[in-house]
Amino acid sequence: MENKFNFSDENSSFKKSDNSISVNAKGLFSSMLSFFKEILDFRNETDKSATLNSIKNDISIKGPTAWILICSIFVASVGLNANSIPVVIGAMLISPLMGPILGFGLSIAINDLETLKKSVLNFSVMVVLSVFTAYLFFSFFPLREESSELLSRTNPDIRDVLIAFFGGLALIIAKTKKGTISTVIYGVAIATALMPPLCTVGYGLAIGKFEFASGAMYLFMINTLYIVLATYLIIKLLRFPLIDYVNSKRRRLVSRLVTLTSILMLIPAFYTFIGILYENKFNNSITQFLDFELDGIDNKDYLIINSKIEYDIDNTIYVFPWKDKISEITFNSFGLDPISIDIINLLKAKIKKYPHLSKTSINFNQQKTENDFKEQKRFLGELRRRDSLDLSNKTKEIELLTERLNNLEKIESKNILYRTLIEDVKLNYDQIIDFNLQNLFDINQTKENSKLLFYIKWSDSISENEIIKQEQKIKTWLGIKLSDESFELIRFR
Repeated sequence: MENKFNFSDENSSFKKSDNSISVNAKGLFSSMLSFFKEILDFRNETDKSATLNSIKNDISIKGPTAWILICSIFVASVGLNANSIPVVIGAMLISPLMGPILGFGLSIAINDLETLKKSVLNFSVMVVLSVFTAYLFFSFFPLREESSELLSRTNPDIRDVLIAFFGGLALIIAKTKKGTISTVIYGVAIATALMPPLCTVGYGLAIGKFEFASGAMYLFMINTLYIVLATYLIIKLLRFPLIDYVNSKRRRLVSRLVTLTSILMLIPAFYTFIGILYENKFNNSITQFLDFELDGIDNKDYLIINSKIEYDIDNTIYVFPWKDKISEITFNSFGLDPISIDIINLLKAKIKKYPHLSKTSINFNQQKTENDFKEQKRFLGELRRRDSLDLSNKTKEIELLTERLNNLEKIESKNILYRTLIEDVKLNYDQIIDFNLQNLFDINQTKENSKLLFYIKWSDSISENEIIKQEQKIKTWLGIKLSDESFELIRFR
């Protein structure tokens, strides 16, 4: 029996259509891949010879470079002391610290032992010179307050690691490009901020706070290590030629030293990264605990604002940096109703269930008895009374200043009127040679109703009768303009 519905042709057409779509999809994917590869590939624009010469020339610290470093340290120290961000940025731009750090990454990547030795020597000299200069400044400068710019350099976190790494990538890519992009170099100098931590180290040593110095040096080493790491990776990616030695034993020795240096460089960087990462996770867990578990407690916001969070209080050196650290949260509730023991015990039990808070303890500083609480209230009432007196005194000062300002405005309006009258008289009477007021009012004038003395000088060509006639007109006009103010018109020759 003949089949009226022949589907074989339709099936074959569908298969051809599917094959066509598959081919087109593969072609589109291949085109997009090629397009993005062309955009992101920077290997063809690399000037290897110029890059090597540029990095090696910037390593040495001699003569002008040493003095530029000293000046930039002084500028940065003043900026940090004055809490001035623009001044600190200026110091970053003129600092030559980046040279030896790039030399580190380059020498390790291409097995260049001589450049590595030179980089280590110059880097050490630069660090010692920078810290010593900052130490001298803060030792003898009389103003040594702990500004926010100084304090921000003592506690690095995960963001500093990312800034140093990606800033280092941008810097070495700009260095390897044909025709160095100076704006990138300036931007990286500002972003990575190598200079301020060294100034803060000098500040910590000068005032005897070694935790400041160690924290700032910690930040500086993070920046240095991750810039070196970024430089190493890019130089390896671009396949810069390795240094070959005629003596095979020496070549093997250099290779082993370079490998060992690379491993030693990566281990503390990784350790630091993990430690900062887990401290950041600890802070996030603390924030979640405070926001959620304190909900429903009276004066929650006050307790959070006045809480003190201490991470890793015993400063134990952990082999595994991801382990939970012994930490502490202290709440200060003085002046408030005491929190019950049951709530405190409940919070202590709940905090153990949060990630990274298993070794975190909770302490409450609060009055223990009702009498203590009443005494605290009495003390706060006394403080409020003193504040009320201060406010009353400030109100009186404002009233006096307002009255003085009103007097000033009145005097100025009168002076404007007098100047206008003088100009009008001079404009309308051509025969007048000079016309002026003896003195304008000022803020210290005590006589409010003193007589105004107008002095007038006529031309010799006008007759006496005409002068008398004209002076009478002027007096009438001035009387209208000055209303009730008394005045006198005095003629002088």
